[in-house]
Amino acid sequence: MTRMAARLTIAIDRLLAGLLAAILAVLLVLVFGATLARYVFSTGFVATEDLGILLHTALVFLGLPLCAGGPLAMRIDVATRRLGPKGRAVADIISDAVTLAAALVLTVGAGKVATLIGGTSPTLGIPESWRFWPVVIGGALAAVHLVLGSLSGGRSRLSTLAVLLGGVALAVLPHLPVWLPVDLPSLVACAAACLALAAGAPFVHSLIVGLAVAVPFGARLPEAAIVQQTVSGMGKFLLLAIPFFLLAGILMNAGGLAHRLVRLASALVGHRRGGMAQATLVTNLMFSGVSGSSIADAAFGAKVLAPALVADGVKPEKAAAIVAATAVLPNIVPPSIAFLLLASATNLSVGALFEGGLVAGLILAAAMAAMLHFSAGTSSRPATGRRERVSAFVAAAPVFGLALVVFLGIRLGIATPTEAAAVASVYALVAALMAPDGRPSTLAAFLQAGRETAAIGLLVASSAPLVFLLAIDGLPQALAGWVTGFGGNPLAVMLAANLILLAVGGPLDVGPGILLFAPLLLPSVVATGIDPVAFGVILTVNLMIGGLTPPVGVLVFVAAGITGLSASAVFRAVLPLTLVLIAATSLMALAAALWALP
Repeated sequence: MTRMAARLTIAIDRLLAGLLAAILAVLLVLVFGATLARYVFSTGFVATEDLGILLHTALVFLGLPLCAGGPLAMRIDVATRRLGPKGRAVADIISDAVTLAAALVLTVGAGKVATLIGGTSPTLGIPESWRFWPVVIGGALAAVHLVLGSLSGGRSRLSTLAVLLGGVALAVLPHLPVWLPVDLPSLVACAAACLALAAGAPFVHSLIVGLAVAVPFGARLPEAAIVQQTVSGMGKFLLLAIPFFLLAGILMNAGGLAHRLVRLASALVGHRRGGMAQATLVTNLMFSGVSGSSIADAAFGAKVLAPALVADGVKPEKAAAIVAATAVLPNIVPPSIAFLLLASATNLSVGALFEGGLVAGLILAAAMAAMLHFSAGTSSRPATGRRERVSAFVAAAPVFGLALVVFLGIRLGIATPTEAAAVASVYALVAALMAPDGRPSTLAAFLQAGRETAAIGLLVASSAPLVFLLAIDGLPQALAGWVTGFGGNPLAVMLAANLILLAVGGPLDVGPGILLFAPLLLPSVVATGIDPVAFGVILTVNLMIGGLTPPVGVLVFVAAGITGLSASAVFRAVLPLTLVLIAATSLMALAAALWALP
């Protein structure tokens, strides 16, 4: 039984990973083909957007079983790792029960909607119910996957039974009548989600179960409504830019273009004070122009740049700290996945956010460069010759050209973010295929990008119903009323917002932080006269700094995990750079607030 369960689990994983990669490839062909038709042949496909959204939704929800474990689950283990063996076993049972309950809620709710909804898509000519069947399939497979994993993981029958009973009990809650109405059921949902997170449950599943728990307390989001909100949260063509930018960054690394940036950065600043530390900063600043993912950048830096830093005489924990701190930049310097999420949640201009992010990224990079200069010893490396610098620049020129085309195309309105991202992916794909081991690395890139796309998409989808419930309960209006207590003073409001964002940035990743807090804070801050784009950039920077602070500090954990160091040692080593980033962000926030004063 145990071996059979293990084999079935592996088979499901491989089948879904291949399916997600195939859907991503079809999406790329569809969007790039439409882009080519638009700009070369002055024509287009009427159904491109609707078909793209449908395929993207299918990719995301079919990936539900793959995002329940590993780093894609975005678990918070601050409390559980302090428990003893028995306490950890109980927490694991609760966590798996939450995961099972979320899968059941999505499966049953999507099944109801799919059987009841009518109508036909005017552009695709297919039933509207087709949008919900991937949720049914993904949720059902996630439930089966969890049970098989429990059986193959050596868990006792009693523990497995506890997971099943707990999951079913939580999944039944949305079917119960309102038995204890409260004024703000959204707060009940948040509290339940926090308890699930404390037990180590995945972030997405915790949000879904939190919403289910809130139904008996008066939340006007029954099971079917939860599913409708999650699916509608994916209904933006802009979100298709995320998988393409993810794919482009991974393919750039696979094709060796990222290593060309390392060579150029080393040639430019490797001989200066701080040597390889400055080269690491410059590399991450340049790689930000095509990556858009801080976690991917931290992983690359920990594998490639950290050993070079240690060889340059930097202590291992400080090397990992430099990699983690400089990895903040890819989610700030365009193209930024964080800004795409922010634009999706608030309807701000992607081009304007990219422009503001470029300015903010250069300011943060300058602040870190000054810190690395004064805290490092004199470099022992000789300056590289002019010929070598020119050679390194020519080798890296294709990366700069691509970054420039993407940025200007979006900022000038020539191309949409999704079209620009598709062009970037195809460009990176060609570069990867031309590499010596191009085909295997290309396939691996699609497999990795498919999984990561599902994880980010599920984050967007699961946040949508909670944001909707918060709006129903009037939380944004209540927050606006609280802001009026400051007399509409931009300085006081900006200070309060920054403190809130720094506090939540520690336990929350940048994605959840943006999707949950941007819709709440932005209306109140804008009411004081602060520019919404400026605040959006500052909000993102604050949440990215949270990637360097405990208890979660995802960038620190990535760098520490890959280099094999203690996370606590890296947290201590990264503190000076964290304080520099906070100081630079505070100055930017002060400037934005002063500009808003009458």
